[in-house]
Amino acid sequence: MRAHLARVDAVLVQAVIAAALSFAHLHDVASAAGQDGWKAWAYPVSVDLLLVAAWRRLRSGDAKAAGWCWFLIALAASLGANVATAGLLDLDDVPAWLRILVAGWPAVAFLGGTLLVHSSPNTHDETSEAVGQGTPEDIECQEDAPDPAPEPSAPPAVESAPAPPPASPPVAVPAALVEHARKVAAEHHVRTGTAIDTPTLRARLGVPPPMADAIAAQL
Repeated sequence: MRAHLARVDAVLVQAVIAAALSFAHLHDVASAAGQDGWKAWAYPVSVDLLLVAAWRRLRSGDAKAAGWCWFLIALAASLGANVATAGLLDLDDVPAWLRILVAGWPAVAFLGGTLLVHSSPNTHDETSEAVGQGTPEDIECQEDAPDPAPEPSAPPAVESAPAPPPASPPVAVPAALVEHARKVAAEHHVRTGTAIDTPTLRARLGVPPPMADAIAAQL
């Protein structure tokens, strides 16, 4: 236990040192590029927030391409500031291209943060929530519904065709799931111009085929 805590403490100390140095380097570059006062301190915060937003997107497993793109952009900004302040750049005579990059960074960071945070929700998560949010009345109706009466068997006949299997009982679909399916179908129609078919609806909702057929019948 103590060894584990020691490793965690060492990681935290390294993280604090790295964050403080990177924060200071970003501030120095922004200040040298003409962003004085509180504006120079806002640049490190902007870069770190974009890094955190991109990392959360990568951890969520949704749209990893966008997460990697903005994570590398923020990382390049942080590493670039660290390298620039290591004596490779004259901070008393900053080139024009660096001033342009520093001045345009707020718009880039705002665009990246907006795209990372305000993205379309995961369809599978919405479906799970819709199924879980069924009303108590729907649940009670499903529990109290009597079993369907068995169909009377046909009288035996010589050389007669086998009787067809009994029809499966209707699948009870929560009202919240039907409402969500209508939204998915409307989105599909707006995007493609055609009505959504049952296989596509089943794939989008992540439900078994009988329930997909029952939902399609109600749309």
